[in-house]
Amino acid sequence: MTVSASKPITLDEFLKLPETKPVREYIDGEIIQKPMPKGRHSRLQGKLCAAVNQVTEDAKIAYAFPELRCSFGSRSIVPDVAVFHWHRIPFHADGEVPDDFKLPPDWTIEILSPEQKPNKVIGNILYCLQHGCRLGWFVDPDDRSILVFLPGQQPELMQGSVSEALPKEARLLVLQEIELELTVDRIFGWLKMEG
Repeated sequence: MTVSASKPITLDEFLKLPETKPVREYIDGEIIQKPMPKGRHSRLQGKLCAAVNQVTEDAKIAYAFPELRCSFGSRSIVPDVAVFHWHRIPFHADGEVPDDFKLPPDWTIEILSPEQKPNKVIGNILYCLQHGCRLGWFVDPDDRSILVFLPGQQPELMQGSVSEALPKEARLLVLQEIELELTVDRIFGWLKMEG
């Protein structure tokens, strides 16, 4: 949903506005409200963050943030999951994580909600890649597919239902430094919580 302003505002003016729930993004001079996450979206977001952080946080390799505002270039976006290499997190002098991230993530993950327009979501992934992001995932729970984006390359559509004895090509691409083996089936398998 696009929120109309009486007059166009700048990115700096947008960043001074109070945060809302659900969050709003600033894209090409427009304020766009993201839909409120629902069950499947929240489950996938939480599990993806936990899976990444389980193998990266203690070793200070990377950290996956849910719903983190990232403001860079001419946009302020809130990826569903923003993964930053540890050395790129702009810690305060006391070691605390900052509130403001004025840089793109190393890996951006967007989970499509039914109310969202896919091209707007993919547009944010492409924008991140144009500004230094190294990997993007577009997760579609309805289609049970993940579109994987790398800078300067054609996206690759990954779908489930492959055998458990996985050839390397069937595994989803993650950042090279992160030792994590994920497949489409495993990720969408997280949606099943009973029986």
